[in-house]
Amino acid sequence: MSLPAPVPAVGVICFRGHDVLLIRRGKPPRMGQWSIPGGRVEPGERAVETALRELREETGVEAELLGLVDVIDGIWPEHGRHYVLIDHAARWIAGEPVAGDDAAAAEFVPIEEACARVDWDETRRVIRLAAARFLTPK
Repeated sequence: MSLPAPVPAVGVICFRGHDVLLIRRGKPPRMGQWSIPGGRVEPGERAVETALRELREETGVEAELLGLVDVIDGIWPEHGRHYVLIDHAARWIAGEPVAGDDAAAAEFVPIEEACARVDWDETRRVIRLAAARFLTPK
């Protein structure tokens, strides 16, 4: 099976103190699994704008971006999808998480609990990488 052209998308590793914001995915791929907020870049939209928009739409949270964490490929042949995921770290500014848009649930949890909930190795890796780069030790 051949896949369509890759789709640019963003992910946001949003910290409130030493907690990270997770969503439970409400749509494929990885429906029902815990992940970081994110979504597709719209035509004419900059990736950093997408990050803040998706964060707001999926969780109701406002944040400031801290920097780029990594760019990874999300390839799911079983769903016929290939995303190029541009992951940003962010710091919470306002809002309590409320699931919206593609999310079935949204909440801040301690980093290690977040990594225990997340199934995909790449998401666990970028959460830990963002924490190491952008958080001061407890």
